[in-house]
Amino acid sequence: MVPEHIGFIMDGNGRWAKARLLPRTAGHLAGLKALKRVILACIDEGVRYVTLYCFSTENWKRPADEVNYLMGLFSEKIMGEKPFYDANGVRLLTLGDVGVLPADARDSLLEAVEATKGNDRILVQLAINYGGQDEICTAVNRALAEGIGTITPEVIRAHFDNPFIPPVDLIVRSAGEKRLSNFLLFDSAYAELVFCDRLWPDWGKDEVRSAIAEYESRDRRFGGLKK
Repeated sequence: MVPEHIGFIMDGNGRWAKARLLPRTAGHLAGLKALKRVILACIDEGVRYVTLYCFSTENWKRPADEVNYLMGLFSEKIMGEKPFYDANGVRLLTLGDVGVLPADARDSLLEAVEATKGNDRILVQLAINYGGQDEICTAVNRALAEGIGTITPEVIRAHFDNPFIPPVDLIVRSAGEKRLSNFLLFDSAYAELVFCDRLWPDWGKDEVRSAIAEYESRDRRFGGLKK
């Protein structure tokens, strides 16, 4: 069965650029092109939800010029891709605290969310200024502010940014790293994990198909026994 929801940790942009004697910013631009190929491949495979790890709460530690470039990509490229979203039925949502982003980046993201709300072929969450630990803490604090005294897994999930999106079935990471890096920590409890050596800017339909094939080969028991 094809996973309903895939999360992608898009790693390797900088290494891709370094191998070509290019600035790291060139890797991020190439990674954006790969992102579009991956979304199209997910649509072709019948995936309904995709979460893309675009910028973590820890990525602020990177050099200022790189952070500024990424913020510029958010502000300049997000709405520029609207013809792509509309042609392919892509609805965008944000995940994480985008309120602290530079105004241009924040406003472009919110504009894109509003502009694509009528698209319904695939829903893509852009995890920006996002961290799994922060997501859990924020949800718990929202529940406590409402006067909820008993915190359960169901309460936590109901207070996520987009609780109607089902838990992630498959998390895929590029570039050979084998860790979650604070990505979807709550929903990854029973997610399948696939790691690929290929750097993110080189990704396309073959890598997506390979990851889904690996997922389909797994025996998902969710802590129980196979019937």
